[in-house]
Amino acid sequence: MKNRNLNMIPELIIVISFFLMICGGTAAADEHQNSGNLKIIKGPQNAEDILPLGDTQWLVTSGMNGQTSRSNINGHIYLINRKEKTFEEFFPGKNPTFDHDKKMFSACPGPINPEKFSSHGLALKKQSPGQYRLYMTSHGEREAIEVFDINTVGAKPAISWTGCVPLSEDIMANSVAILSDGGFVTTKFHDPTIPNSMMGIMQGKLTGGVHEWHPGGSVKAIPGTELSGANGIALSPDDKYVYVAAFGSREIVRFDRTKSPVKLEKVKIDIMPDNIHWGDDGLLYTAGNNSVRGTGWSVFSIHPETLETKRVTGVDQTAAMQNASSAVPVDNEIWVGTFSGDRIGYLPRP
Repeated sequence: MKNRNLNMIPELIIVISFFLMICGGTAAADEHQNSGNLKIIKGPQNAEDILPLGDTQWLVTSGMNGQTSRSNINGHIYLINRKEKTFEEFFPGKNPTFDHDKKMFSACPGPINPEKFSSHGLALKKQSPGQYRLYMTSHGEREAIEVFDINTVGAKPAISWTGCVPLSEDIMANSVAILSDGGFVTTKFHDPTIPNSMMGIMQGKLTGGVHEWHPGGSVKAIPGTELSGANGIALSPDDKYVYVAAFGSREIVRFDRTKSPVKLEKVKIDIMPDNIHWGDDGLLYTAGNNSVRGTGWSVFSIHPETLETKRVTGVDQTAAMQNASSAVPVDNEIWVGTFSGDRIGYLPRP
């Protein structure tokens, strides 16, 4: 598969400029310091998504390549010690491990190229005590859902690549959620084969939707899920409902997968919603730049039944970390990632 990143650079520069305009430009504060209640761990590059590894002291984050920051960095997955407030490169690391499950991921042509990928949206599923499976939307040498196994039994978690599901070239996958059978649903943010397709997101036009895959099958679009900039995605525990953050139209949307056609409900939200994940309190959480230009970013909770949204916390435009793209509550903290920058942050949980 050709390297589509080169073809996407002009569009990405346009959309980066738009994101910076929405958040009001760069932070006015000293970028090496904490900002009030927001504490910063400096170092992780473009940690767009962030998730806790169960009830352990560890978090994992994605690490997009340098396109959003216009640098030459490669993609990464980071391991965060939330107790000690430290981080390290988790994958590829010095000695990446590969263990291809060819039965489960028979259509995967081979291991991910550690030097040519971009780690984007993440999803985790517990397989057994101490064992987790990580799904990741990835760009770079190939567009695919990449899959890893994580073992947390030892003193420090270990990760190995285990498979992939290739995606067609008209899909720029943003986020992913894991189905109970090991399949997934993923969001198509836009079609990168269409010139200036990201401009449609800025204009609130329909640019993508939800796609679904089951082991042994092919990736298929779900009719009736078309959205403007389909971004974060989460599943109800019984796989019945799909929750999607529509970035372009600033909405949280819920689809009932048991209905044909799918039943759609949506609610407006006062940010540009990015990733969406379950919290430990039974609520969904999302983060994004505030709708009012130049006022920073916010974290919102969403009630899964009523779709009621509530601002939980956030920062203004002077904070030393902008462009929040994910938020998860863990114990007495809310951890936040960003699609563009060299840091992650955490805030006291209200």
